[in-house]
Amino acid sequence: MQETFSPKHRPPGLRLAALCVAAALSVNAPAKEAGFEQVFSAQGEPATLHYQAAFAAKGAEHRLEVWRDGGGRLKRRTDEAIETYVFRRPGDAEFRMSILDRKKRIHTRIDRSNLYRIGNFTDWFDLAHGLKHPMGEYRLGRARAPVAAAKAIAACRWYDLSQGGRTSHICWSAQIRLPLVIQAQNGEVVWRVTAWDRKAIPPAIFEIHDQGFIQNDANQDIESD
Repeated sequence: MQETFSPKHRPPGLRLAALCVAAALSVNAPAKEAGFEQVFSAQGEPATLHYQAAFAAKGAEHRLEVWRDGGGRLKRRTDEAIETYVFRRPGDAEFRMSILDRKKRIHTRIDRSNLYRIGNFTDWFDLAHGLKHPMGEYRLGRARAPVAAAKAIAACRWYDLSQGGRTSHICWSAQIRLPLVIQAQNGEVVWRVTAWDRKAIPPAIFEIHDQGFIQNDANQDIESD
């Protein structure tokens, strides 16, 4: 009759072999890197979202207000000077964009494909979430809050995004699918959401009022080159 052993009563030799195999697999298995799309996923985001944020650029602080209506309509207002309207079929990569410069009174129209032609790789996610997908190699993983971390407006989880010798500390809200705080490695707060709500957005928000504006069709200019 063949002798059998339960897991608790394996001979010492078998237990030692099992431990050696487990150790070898642990050492040789590559560490799994977190992917940008998996960590900062838009899946399950609120149907509508309105938020305000402060962000730093070129040594100055700016104000941004965003209205996000599902995956089809988006409006961004920067410093009460620039309004950006973006429209697409939900789930489609291609979009139509209208940019109103209220100071210069110019209305520029451009599509995503033509943005790419001129080297501006802006996507819907970037515009809707204030977080741009890194180009090239990067490292992304869960992290502790940085020293002197800025206080977020709601609960969020910290991640470190490293690329090109620089690390950004990002506190991502799974509730509204938005970075609530982004800090540079020197501690500077470069993005902070200051208010948000999920109320229904009136259709009038997405109406473009450009009476008296100069009309600039960038699509025609780019495609004719």
